[in-house]
Amino acid sequence: MTEQSAAIDLDAAKEGLKELYVSKEERVLDPSKADASLIERMPKPTGWRMMILPYRGKGKTQGGVLLPDQVVEDGQIQTVVGYVLKQGELCYKDESKFPEGPWCKTGDWVIFARYAGSRFKIDGGEVRIINDDEILATINDPEDILSL
Repeated sequence: MTEQSAAIDLDAAKEGLKELYVSKEERVLDPSKADASLIERMPKPTGWRMMILPYRGKGKTQGGVLLPDQVVEDGQIQTVVGYVLKQGELCYKDESKFPEGPWCKTGDWVIFARYAGSRFKIDGGEVRIINDDEILATINDPEDILSL
């Protein structure tokens, strides 16, 4: 892969990631919009790690007040809720550590510790790579969890 084609792939991934986020008045992250090619272009977690896309929350309060972009972005950084985008090939394979099986799978909404994992920013938001044992719980709807 040439340097120019790598840059083009990165630009395409950035554009694709932007499409996962819907209007500010609605849920800002809509995982159903993630197509396979976007997921493939994202970094691949190694070993027992997984890639989490933190939940941003809504950009509008129940009373109808629009929140500034900075407030929404700060909420994403402070969130403890995320969507599992990818898992490494060794996630939950240690039967002595996970005798009951995996705690979560790709496509689940999860809760993790606030400072868990490694964070990096890509155009459109923050992504975290965390270890498989850093998942605290799975949830059905990220809106059920209030951020501190």
